[in-house]
Formats: sequence, C-alpha cells, structure tokens
Amino acid sequence: MKSFTIEKLKVRIYKDRGHMGTAAAEDVAARVKELLGGKDRVRMVFAAAPSQNELMDGLARTAGIDWSRVTAFQMDEYVGLPAKSPRSHRAFLQEKLFSRVKPGEVHLMDGTAHPPEECGRFAEWVRRDPFDIVCLGIGNNGHIAFNEPHAADFEDPESVKVVELDRVSIRQQVQTGTFSRAEDVPRFAMTLTVPALMSGAHLFCVVPGTSKREAVRQALQGPLTPRCPASVLRTHPDCTLYLELDSHGH
Repeated sequence: MKSFTIEKLKVRIYKDRGHMGTAAAEDVAARVKELLGGKDRVRMVFAAAPSQNELMDGLARTAGIDWSRVTAFQMDEYVGLPAKSPRSHRAFLQEKLFSRVKPGEVHLMDGTAHPPEECGRFAEWVRRDPFDIVCLGIGNNGHIAFNEPHAADFEDPESVKVVELDRVSIRQQVQTGTFSRAEDVPRFAMTLTVPALMSGAHLFCVVPGTSKREAVRQALQGPLTPRCPASVLRTHPDCTLYLELDSHGH
C-alpha cells in the first residue's frame, strides 16, 4: 500500500480491489460512527456502479452503525428507466446496500418522471441540509456522478440537472455489463452537479480497474478543468481517493 497527497487530495493505493474496497468501507464506517456520535442524523450520497460493490458490501457487513439515523441519497439516474428495471440506479442501490442496512430515510430519483420537475423535486431535498458524506467513483472519461466532460460545470448554479451521456460513458455501461448493447443505454440522465457533490463535508472516492487508469492520471496530474471533471477533487478540503494497482498503473 502507498499513500500520498496531491494538492488537498489524499490518495491511497492498495494491492488489489478487495483490499481497496475493505479499506474504504472501514474509513466510511468510522466516519459515520464518529458523526453519529455528535449529531442526530447523517446525510450520505451513494454512487450506483459496479465499482462501488466492495465498498457497499463492506458497509453492509459493518456492525455498530445506526442506519436508522442515516438519510441516504441517490447520486444520479437514467432518464426513462422505470424504478423496477434492474438496470436503474435506484434498483442497484436498493439491492446492494439499502435493502441490507435499511437507512432511516432514502431519497431516490424517479427515472420515469418529467426530468426537469424531478430534478427540481430532488434539489429541494438536497438543499435542505449539507451532505455529510459522499461516496463516489470516477468514470472512464473522468466524470463524477453523470457530470460528463461536455456538461460539467465547477460553478454550476443548479444542484441537480439533466445531462446527455457521452459516447465513452455509454460504452462503459456496456463494458461493465449493465447493458448488453449501446443502443439499450438511455441517452440522458439526471445527476447531482459538481457543486452539489463538492458540498459534502467528507468525500470517499473508490476507483478500481484498468479502464479508469487514464482518467485517474488526468484527475491527479492534468489541469484543473471540467474536461476532466474528477480533477476538481484535488480542491476539496477532505476527499480520499482509493485506488488499486490496476487503476493506478504503478
């Protein structure tokens, strides 16, 4: 394992995906317990992606978290997918985490609702109180949530918006097995914006796999630019990036 800091971003590298996910889950769980020791409720945001499987499994297995005092938020959702679709992000989160830990409150996006109205509805919940913890990943093109390079705005006035997916993201959904063909991937998604994600007090970013290597390199060493949305993580006061040898490349 290796650790270093780039600007404000804490980077931790593990020998494999299992160790990386376990370490991230331990750190998130410790932070949740610490926060619950000092406040009534903790507000958490979760990314829905196979890259987060080990983190979610680790959290679900952790004893001693009072999940009834956790308010959980979905990070993004495909436009047009019904809630019951196994490919929807809400179904993913329900299966991998929420059904196992039973958070006291869960806020999910409705992919079949009128997108601008649904973004507005969800934004009201988002703005009610600051996020305590955001668990996120990085896409093959450097996106965070579904803030694609063509749509990411580090000064976005909105907290939730509709974004058109770019080709790299569509291909990624097929590569990870979420969809069998590119034609099946919805073209639009609702997402928390970059400022909404960055408003979280504590960010935990888990990024496994060789397909993420170039995005990680740009996020760590490239310019601070919306063209690599994840580069903004270097400016957050408390963000930890969890990598493994495949995703870091050394």
